[in-house]
Amino acid sequence: MKAEYGELKDRYGEIRLFPESIDDLWHLRHLVSPGDLVFATTFRSLDTATDKIRPEKAEKKPVRLGIRVERVEFSEHGIRLRLTGIIEHGVDTGAYHTINVETGFEISVIRQWRPIDFERIDRAVKASVYGVIHILTMEEGEAELFRLRQYGPESAITITAGSGKGGETDTRAGFFEQVLLPVTAVSGPLIIAGPGFIKDDFIKFAKNRSCKAADRAIVAETRRIGRGAVQEIIGRGVLDTLINDLQLSREVKMMDEVLLRISQDGAVAYGHREVKEAIELGAVDQVLIADTLLHSAEITSLIQKAESMRATIVVLSSGFEPGERLVALGGIAALLRYRLPHH
Repeated sequence: MKAEYGELKDRYGEIRLFPESIDDLWHLRHLVSPGDLVFATTFRSLDTATDKIRPEKAEKKPVRLGIRVERVEFSEHGIRLRLTGIIEHGVDTGAYHTINVETGFEISVIRQWRPIDFERIDRAVKASVYGVIHILTMEEGEAELFRLRQYGPESAITITAGSGKGGETDTRAGFFEQVLLPVTAVSGPLIIAGPGFIKDDFIKFAKNRSCKAADRAIVAETRRIGRGAVQEIIGRGVLDTLINDLQLSREVKMMDEVLLRISQDGAVAYGHREVKEAIELGAVDQVLIADTLLHSAEITSLIQKAESMRATIVVLSSGFEPGERLVALGGIAALLRYRLPHH
């Protein structure tokens, strides 16, 4: 993400945001809220016909509009963020309009910003310095390449021995050849994971074929392959050596800590009521919140109160396993400074 800060007075004002990846749209989803004023160059049908029968293909022209946002929706598959609201600046004021934000599309957001927003912008800006991380998980006869996005792992390709046309993956060399194709295209950081020695054999094979990605690959031993291996790598801190920004490793560890404390009846609170009580008592050290709750006004004021009491806030992506585990606990949990007595 690229970000340009305008004049901010008491954290109120304009920030121009330019998303470069789907991850950035994911961040924007949590940076734009109902009530914000958003400016963008967008397409609108400018037919002046007042009758009900609109022409089939009303010509859409690029116009600069400012809309007061009412609804923010993210569709992972459409790879766009839809901002719907009433036009306040530009043509057709008072009418509804939807701005479709895609990668490479700039918007200006005017609102009251929170520290948590600046943190998110900072994280998104830092993340754009890196290529997308890829993780190749493999065992004899099966390999899967994942792209690691900030909302979790996305499977890019699966290769199984014997699946090639004319049996070219039947032999080990044939299988390696098939795996090499997508790996050669990886430009960012690469982790190769899985059980046994096949990873090392594959790397030797790839280096003999002068594959650049293999030269900078990090090898990680895991018990499983597939998503399970990705989860293992994240939890073990292998990623931290590559990119501190990827919050996912922190999320896995934090959720493990929450669940451990729950099982031991320790210094932890979960669910809205318990966390609220812990915040009021000033007992909260870290608040974990699922991103899906960020737009609830009640939750927002709760987070702000926790922040004012020096608690750190960690937002977990509900599109990834730790976030899903948090959602199952009510979407909010807190690691406490001390154990609270039960009623």
